[in-house]
Amino acid sequence: MNKILVLGAGRSATSLIDYLIQHAELNHWQLTVADADLALANAKTKNNPVAKAIRFSLEDTIHLISLIKNHDVVVSLMPAQLHQPIAEICLSERKHLFTASYVSPAMQQLHEKVKQADLLFMNECGLDPGIDHMTAMELMDDIKSEGGKIISFESFTGGLIAPETDPDNPWRYKFTWNPRNVVMAGLGTAKFLEDNQLKYVPHQQLFTHTTKVKVEGIGLLDGYPNRDSLQYKSIYGLDDVSTMIRGTLRFEGYCQAWNVLVQLGVCDESFEIENLNMLSPETFMQAYLPAGEGSAQEKITKLFPKQSEGVRLLEWSGFFKTQKFKMEKATPAKVVEWILQDKWQLQPNDKDLIVMWHRFKYKLNNTEKVIEASLVVKGENAEKTAMADTVGLPLAIAVSLLMQNKIKARGVVIPIDKSIYQPILHELKSLGIEMKTKTIA
Repeated sequence: MNKILVLGAGRSATSLIDYLIQHAELNHWQLTVADADLALANAKTKNNPVAKAIRFSLEDTIHLISLIKNHDVVVSLMPAQLHQPIAEICLSERKHLFTASYVSPAMQQLHEKVKQADLLFMNECGLDPGIDHMTAMELMDDIKSEGGKIISFESFTGGLIAPETDPDNPWRYKFTWNPRNVVMAGLGTAKFLEDNQLKYVPHQQLFTHTTKVKVEGIGLLDGYPNRDSLQYKSIYGLDDVSTMIRGTLRFEGYCQAWNVLVQLGVCDESFEIENLNMLSPETFMQAYLPAGEGSAQEKITKLFPKQSEGVRLLEWSGFFKTQKFKMEKATPAKVVEWILQDKWQLQPNDKDLIVMWHRFKYKLNNTEKVIEASLVVKGENAEKTAMADTVGLPLAIAVSLLMQNKIKARGVVIPIDKSIYQPILHELKSLGIEMKTKTIA
């Protein structure tokens, strides 16, 4: 194997491409970076002789098949919903596939066929999911090797902005990954286990169901539950735990403000608003509020009397501006994204911040013990972001390991086996990405 194809050159691709170029030079590999935006792909490959940039469209199936056929390993950084057709082609053409996205039911159904074809389809190998799996498994394997029995596991991760970046930004947040995914986050029902009680939190309650998480060096953050934590009980070998929750971290104030948007129903992508250029953020918000006198801000304040901080964040973001939109039509979710883009766009010297936190409770020799672990990574600027490092580097390292025949696993896999997570975490540590652990009790 010596040819790698990277599909997508967006926000999370920078560190992955840089790492693969470096190792391609050492190992005589060839790298192709394909994106709908050829200029973007060129910017990421930097005219390096081991890498070439090409334009591609997922709609051009013939071209996509040809691209995949002429490479040994495919890395898909496309939106998660687009991985499946790529996976089907990879299986047909007998090529390995890597993604940072959650394993979908359709992807999981390919497991036996992928295994029989002697292929590896590695998924959930980014930040969250990815580094969270690997660091958690490392800690759990250590606890179990001592004879400990894990009774509780909590894990939260957040992509934020560093304290020195945009200090007047009350959200303490900007777009560091796909803006659409940020706006659509939390629209499903969260499932988890708490003190042996099964919990379901629907999206309309999600941002009021927060937990205070204290991270060393950062302070207090709000954590809200994310997706289906229960599916990882058996995957992690934690069938007997009393608490199992995975979630997302935000600075205080964010969840309160986002809850207002969720309650109003503006994060909707089921229809398009026509003649949007006749509306402004103010009239857009009014469309979701009771008729009558009063500004959108006044009405929201009356509807959410306990959410004054949230209303302040919405005002700062421009949700009550009166300038008309420049778009002719868009979904409500796209409108929300457009409004936020003005203040949430990373500026050239902005630094993002990744924070991950685990807490394990376990019993050893009839004594209950607690271990907390945290990972804090700060970006350099708007291009060399912590998000790009923590999403892209684990994936790139895994690809490099496979190319060197150091990963033997086959089928649809996530990085929870020691033979996979150990070398990846070791390499991440050498690159300055390491989780710090401390015993609380």
